[in-house]
Amino acid sequence: MSGPGHGRPVGSGPGGPGLGPGPGAEVLGGSGPVESRQWPRRVVLASRNDAKLVELRRILALAGLDVELVALPDGPDVPETGATFAENALIKARDAVRVTGLPAVADDSGLTVDVLGGMPGVLSARWSGPLPGASRAERDAANNALVLAQLTDVPEERRGAAFVCAAAVVTPAGAERVVHGEMRGRLLRESRGDGGFGYDPLFLPDGQNRTSAQLRPAEKDAISHRGHAFGQLAAVLRELLAL
Repeated sequence: MSGPGHGRPVGSGPGGPGLGPGPGAEVLGGSGPVESRQWPRRVVLASRNDAKLVELRRILALAGLDVELVALPDGPDVPETGATFAENALIKARDAVRVTGLPAVADDSGLTVDVLGGMPGVLSARWSGPLPGASRAERDAANNALVLAQLTDVPEERRGAAFVCAAAVVTPAGAERVVHGEMRGRLLRESRGDGGFGYDPLFLPDGQNRTSAQLRPAEKDAISHRGHAFGQLAAVLRELLAL
């Protein structure tokens, strides 16, 4: 179900409950009005994660989208109360529109591990607990250590996993869309590489001999869950903002 105060249901599909009918855009509550061309081409990213902002600016630029992607202003984080990636992405995007008055994009992404029944899932960023006062790097290290401990006795052939992304766009006029991306792979027994963030050092994408943390940015964008999702979102933004 949708998070508190956010009542439009999101469908279910191959990406998991609430993740829509497939790889294309999911329209929530109708397509909504096309925004005026008089709008400034500024879009707020509902995140204060600098690494994510850099990554998504790069992906949207590669898609040829002429917008200025700006970070969410300082303030309290909106609680991610959704049961799915799609619900959480919408919660964050709606709140960013409320705070800034700008069209907003947001993603909720995470790691789903086959033998853990799809967990950590929406709990990926806080899998090892709240860790008050910890830096982002410290949280990442704690989360990675916990996943490795949980997979200690799991053989190589059963270490399959996927990175999943639901990306949402919400406009002040009320249009809402969600798109989805996935990157399959497996989890190694130790970290490799110092690029990326989150579980990247443990994740070996299918068809690669380097982890997500070892790939160059352009290589990662071409195959990543966020690359797939935000590549689709570029077309949605063109439509909704009349770019």
